[in-house]
Amino acid sequence: MRKTMKRRKILAIINITAVFAIFIFYNTSFRTNEAFALSKYGSTGTEVTQIQTKLKRWGYYNGSIDGIYGSKTVTAVRLFQSKNGLKVDGIAGPNTLSAMGISSSSSSGKSSNNSDLNLLAHLVYAEARGEPYAGQVAVAAVVLNRVKSSSFPNSVAGVIYQPGAFDVVSDGQINYAPNNTAINAARDALNGWDPTYGCIYYFNPNTATSSWIWSRPYVTTIGNHRFCR
Repeated sequence: MRKTMKRRKILAIINITAVFAIFIFYNTSFRTNEAFALSKYGSTGTEVTQIQTKLKRWGYYNGSIDGIYGSKTVTAVRLFQSKNGLKVDGIAGPNTLSAMGISSSSSSGKSSNNSDLNLLAHLVYAEARGEPYAGQVAVAAVVLNRVKSSSFPNSVAGVIYQPGAFDVVSDGQINYAPNNTAINAARDALNGWDPTYGCIYYFNPNTATSSWIWSRPYVTTIGNHRFCR
């Protein structure tokens, strides 16, 4: 009889421990997922305002900039994701925010800088992987010069993902993993090296068909690219 009672007590303790462990697991999982939910339908705040502002500037969003993540914002985010090779779910998660050049409220300035370096290196590799090193730095410098110009979006992601700005975005080459040379070229440009002397345009004269691009004031040629203002 005593052995039976003892077994029951042990089983009861085991059951209580198991229930408590399950509770802790699900509660922790919920909080972890909640921390990474970021902006989605129904969200409000300054991060949503940033998302709407950028998407409106780039032509993806035609609603009001009200800081409310409604159906129009979801549609715009989905379109942005579709155009830029991201998971199309309408949720502004870490990858989507990074592509937009937005740091989440939990991210540091260092993360933002790393995001710019990574995205810039992707563009350099896609646009200029066959160019001399100075020519790769020059491509990155053009992006940074556009960021400084009032005629272009004011972030690296904004410039790169501006509709029609770079063919490598629309054809998917922007998603190719950059090599160390492209990463170093992007870093040198971020550190201030500008072989273009302030240019905001470049093109390959052997393939360019636009008469407008030929009208831009010429500054220098590096490799196969002609750089102009």
